[in-house]
Amino acid sequence: MLTGININTSWLSKIASVLNYRVGTLPFVYLGLPIGDDARRLEFWQPVLNRIRTRLSSWNKKNLSFGGRLILLKFILSSLPVYFLSFFKAPTGIIPSIESLFKSFFFWGGGGEDFRKIAWVD
Repeated sequence: MLTGININTSWLSKIASVLNYRVGTLPFVYLGLPIGDDARRLEFWQPVLNRIRTRLSSWNKKNLSFGGRLILLKFILSSLPVYFLSFFKAPTGIIPSIESLFKSFFFWGGGGEDFRKIAWVD
């Protein structure tokens, strides 16, 4: 894929056809990371939060022990935001929202957002 910044699109498409490449636009995804987007916006981090939510919803919390939930959080789920954070600086609201997702799974381990328990630890 050939992507140009501040380049005439007709010239870019001619070069791409000569090289047998596709013409790309910004932003695009490379190795799971969005390239060319603004990492300071909260919408940029929504794919990370959605990925964490889908992983959490796929695990059956009722059948996991306290230690099992801890292992899943420490070794599997913590790698998702670390990969993004190794390339981009997170805005102030993202880290607390990720920690909130982790806490709700680890401490309460209930049936999702509709299921409420008493928060003994915060």
